[in-house]
Amino acid sequence: MTTRIRGVLAPVLTPFNQRLEPDVNRFIAHCRWLIDKQVGLAIFGTNSEAASLSVDERMSLTDAVLAAGIPAARLMPGTGGCSVTDAITLTKHAVENGASGALMLPPFFFKGVSDEGLFAYYAEVIERVGSDRLKVYLYHIPQFTQVPITLNLIEMLRKRYPDTVVGAKDSSGNWDNTKAMIDNFAKDGFDVFPASESTLSTALPLGAAGCISATVNMNPAGIYALYQGWNTRQGEALQASADVIRKIFQAVPMIPAMKRVVAEFSSDPGWKVVRPPLVGLDDSATHSVLAALRDAQFTMPGYPGR
Repeated sequence: MTTRIRGVLAPVLTPFNQRLEPDVNRFIAHCRWLIDKQVGLAIFGTNSEAASLSVDERMSLTDAVLAAGIPAARLMPGTGGCSVTDAITLTKHAVENGASGALMLPPFFFKGVSDEGLFAYYAEVIERVGSDRLKVYLYHIPQFTQVPITLNLIEMLRKRYPDTVVGAKDSSGNWDNTKAMIDNFAKDGFDVFPASESTLSTALPLGAAGCISATVNMNPAGIYALYQGWNTRQGEALQASADVIRKIFQAVPMIPAMKRVVAEFSSDPGWKVVRPPLVGLDDSATHSVLAALRDAQFTMPGYPGR
């Protein structure tokens, strides 16, 4: 992990076969399509159904992606979890394979834990991995974890590990929190990634590093164009166009909806499969999403089909 990653990243969807096993070929094809659209890969994020994947499955998929020629420098794998030993295993694997960073959830089973406890968790991973190549990105998604990454915790970790704890993804949906992260830490080299492209035009001029957004899976070229052109004469139109697509997916359960749309545009019904406890998108919602996308003239150019 030698080069800091910036820009637009997708929390990559994980396809499953009918036996609910990760589908390696579909996964590689989706990653290649995203890379071709100039975005990075935050494999094993929330929208990857990462919490439903085992440690072995995550490492096996990472190995397969790298063996297929996907550049390690474009990867920011999710390596956090409830077990500190699992987090160490996943993070060490990411470092040893040259990933640009590790996106780390806090341990999320126990609620009401202190910043000191969370500091001890992250410190244990960092010390046990023991590599100056490790770049940790903290993952703040309190509506799922109910374990927040506070400004105080960031300050504590930055003080002890300034060259290792180098950024955060803020999935809180609270702009004031995102802005506070940027205002307090970006000037010192801490890379803040909002979780939605809808804030890019506001966050980038303040010093945000880009975004890690679910809908990059669907609209990578449009969101990358916004990242590149937010401060041009086309910036307002690029933001508005990206917002239209984002709102369509936000109106329904996003993971099943994105998979259903990939199935539609790839003519590959196998993409519909989600792992329990999630369930597939129902017919009514599917019809509404596809109709809205048609009205928005949405396409997925070059997507591999079957």
